[in-house]
Amino acid sequence: MFSDIFSSETLAETARIIEAEFAGAVWETVYVTILAFVFSVIIGLPLGVLLVVGEKGGILPMPKALMKFINAVINILRSVPFLILMILVFPLTRAVVGTVVGTTASIVPLVIAAFPFVARLAESSFRELNQNTVEMAKSMGASPLQIIVTVMIPECIPSLISNATIAITTILGYSAMSGIIGGGGLGKIAINYGYYRYKYLVMFAAVVLLVILVQIFQTVGTKLAVKLDKRIKNNK
Repeated sequence: MFSDIFSSETLAETARIIEAEFAGAVWETVYVTILAFVFSVIIGLPLGVLLVVGEKGGILPMPKALMKFINAVINILRSVPFLILMILVFPLTRAVVGTVVGTTASIVPLVIAAFPFVARLAESSFRELNQNTVEMAKSMGASPLQIIVTVMIPECIPSLISNATIAITTILGYSAMSGIIGGGGLGKIAINYGYYRYKYLVMFAAVVLLVILVQIFQTVGTKLAVKLDKRIKNNK
């Protein structure tokens, strides 16, 4: 078996596939990951803020029923395995994109799966904030919106970036799974060639590229979070 995998014919064929398809697949993976991440942040970050400021004793208390509903929706969506969620949101995907197959179509289930995760990560970041900072802003007459925009978000930037890095690498993993239902990118190549055609070297190459992409996102995110962390700057 191993002799067949590493035969000259197999190596030559693998090289041809990599040359012909991998550049486009990497672009599709990055494109889907970044777009899904952006939309997830647009939805999830405000929800994360609301989960903190809207609770009892927060700076902008919301009705208890509303908070329970938001928490329930987030928990339910986080509980559904991604592969099942992709199938469940087929009607929504078709309504938004016009099809359930393809690179762009995979963005819809990715956002649905990721924004609850982003909301919880944002919530955890805001809960790390020293409440004395918030109380000081309130004592100076700042409105809830001013506290959110000028105190909570700026003070939590390093933690938010660290958690955003976790989110984007998770979305990258989800994007690979979307290849099962026809999503594009490296996941599609790994499944089409590795699973259906038993071209294991192609699958291995796709996995290596996914690992490299995760390392790039993680390294950039970590360095940015450290650079913006005031505590580290003050200790220097």
